[in-house]
Amino acid sequence: MALVDRECVLRLLESPDPDTALVFVRGDCLILRDEEIDDDHRPLIIVRRRDLEGFVSGDTVTDRELDTLTDRLDNIARDIGV
Repeated sequence: MALVDRECVLRLLESPDPDTALVFVRGDCLILRDEEIDDDHRPLIIVRRRDLEGFVSGDTVTDRELDTLTDRLDNIARDIGV
């Protein structure tokens, strides 16, 4: 079972705020603005929007890019043990 799904990644990519982050809170993949993330959950940040600037090409994300990014972020989530 995937920890990070395509919809969560797409919501992150659609965020205009570069400090928006993909965070795990109680097992849920959430997209939160920086001011919404408390100190206890900062270690559970998987990635921030600004970190993805060079990953996607153009304004539209292809299905392949989205799938690849989702897989990579899922692996990161597993590596940090969320």
